[in-house]
Amino acid sequence: MGIFNNIIDSFNSSEFSVAGNKKLKTISKEFKNSFELTLVFYKGNMIADGDLTLAKLNQKTSMEVDTTSDEEIKIKGNMKVKEVEKLFKSTFGTKVQVKDKSGKHLINDDSTLGDARRDAKK
Repeated sequence: MGIFNNIIDSFNSSEFSVAGNKKLKTISKEFKNSFELTLVFYKGNMIADGDLTLAKLNQKTSMEVDTTSDEEIKIKGNMKVKEVEKLFKSTFGTKVQVKDKSGKHLINDDSTLGDARRDAKK
């Protein structure tokens, strides 16, 4: 079943993309709609203000990343949580955490987004 789920996940939500000019709360909402999981943005160790855009948050972090507001990443259901988190860090210089739909529990880094969504429905 794992291989079949992985194939399905590579096609599901393949259109989910993130651009630096989007507000954090918009990205989080779209992420939840696509994957039924919560995406939390951080500025340092504090949860970031949802009204900031990724580009503005990048300017407020200490990590130097050469990014523009029109840079974009694509996220698919077959990606592991740690891949998604690293992609945000390397592209936008921001820390994110993937949590369950309620936003209370972290998802295991080695789980795919699709597996985490299915596990939450059990």
